[in-house]
Amino acid sequence: MPYSHHSHSGQFCAHARDTLEEVIEAAIVRGMKVLALTEHMPREQQDLYPEEIDAEYSEKILHEIFARYHVEARRLQKVHSSSMKILVGVEVDWIRPSSRAFIARLISDFHLDLFIGSVHHVHGIPIDYNVDLYGKALSMSGGSNKDLFEDYFDLQYDMLTALKPPIVGHFDLIRLKSNDPDTEFVKMAGVWKKIQRNLAFIVSYGGILELNSAGLRKGLKEPYPNAEISKAREYRPTHEAAKMLT
Repeated sequence: MPYSHHSHSGQFCAHARDTLEEVIEAAIVRGMKVLALTEHMPREQQDLYPEEIDAEYSEKILHEIFARYHVEARRLQKVHSSSMKILVGVEVDWIRPSSRAFIARLISDFHLDLFIGSVHHVHGIPIDYNVDLYGKALSMSGGSNKDLFEDYFDLQYDMLTALKPPIVGHFDLIRLKSNDPDTEFVKMAGVWKKIQRNLAFIVSYGGILELNSAGLRKGLKEPYPNAEISKAREYRPTHEAAKMLT
């Protein structure tokens, strides 16, 4: 695989492994031409994951970790410039409307090369961490996967219209912890309509979806996005959009 635009390291991310340089070296060995470094953005205290709370992290500590990541990423970008193109970026997390100003400051302050726009929370609750937290978000949406899926894609649309991210992260992440993760969205008319809307908007501003295989190692039958979304007539990204990332 010549390109990867979504990566995390154990050095700066609690759910990853290996140092940032080890991640880069592994990509070089595999013949990648472009690697984007996209550690998670720091989040507010109320949005810490259980693993971060257990590690006694705070909002201040997350900011310090991200600042150290940026320094190290820029150093490694220069060190390995002759071997591959390295982009220094961030995976942003749209949680609520106030996320917009926070994300804009982050991207501006650190002069990042790119960013991935992702949604990991619905109703302020992580929906990809475990089944119990997914269940809490499900209850707040009314108790059905259909309702939670619709809320997720509406929140994603808010993120898309506010930020117009060049890359949209794991487009259909919402299915991961559901009781039917390999369901066909097209069978839920309201959900599919929102998916079509989001895809059309992404194409309209020149964005692209990442093809993310993480779901496969977590037990899903298909990566993000699944086949029906990848084949949707609304998703026809321009060649220019893809070229911008190479």
